[in-house]
Amino acid sequence: MPKAAVQQKDGSYAIVPQLTAGLVTPEVLRRIAAVAERYQIPVLKLTGAARIALVGIKEADVDRVWEDLGLPPAPAVGNCVRSVKVCPGTAACTYALQDSLGLGMKLEERYLGAAVPGKFKIGVSGCPRNCAEAWVKDFGVFGKKTGFTVVLGGSAGTTPRLAKVFAEGLSGEEVIALCGRVLAVYGTHGKERESFGALVERLGIEEMRRLAG
Repeated sequence: MPKAAVQQKDGSYAIVPQLTAGLVTPEVLRRIAAVAERYQIPVLKLTGAARIALVGIKEADVDRVWEDLGLPPAPAVGNCVRSVKVCPGTAACTYALQDSLGLGMKLEERYLGAAVPGKFKIGVSGCPRNCAEAWVKDFGVFGKKTGFTVVLGGSAGTTPRLAKVFAEGLSGEEVIALCGRVLAVYGTHGKERESFGALVERLGIEEMRRLAG
């Protein structure tokens, strides 16, 4: 299997470079476009995690594509913290109440790729409108006037579930520390390939508070 690539049904490969908090510069966009043209990559797809997937790469080209991109691979598969979806927050949005972009970047820097029993997704929104979909993320965060609210155990997958409110009125640093404790609980008490939402349901939110609060 080529480096950090996912095989497609036609035998070609897809790769997903990491774009921190969904931010991208004109220079990086030009580089991605140039690489796609150079290697005749037929599909560039914006993903739900605010990344750009390059789809339809020949196996022999994958390593050269990575080298020419000069970008790190995103953890798109496997049992780990796969993504941190973030809205613009107070950096740009008139509705935002908290700095979701700054917090999301710190969470991504600290925890992206961390190994856990199943896939784990984080969403950080600057207000209760929840453009980053905190309610259907394993670890969801959204801003209020009084600070950040954290919700746990959401999913938009094959078993959809809304997350449960875990804590309110937190600072950004408190959210970062709490995320670490939650991941530790998942690592200790989660069964192999058990989703985090299933763990929250199995233990109950009060037991999660006892273990991670």
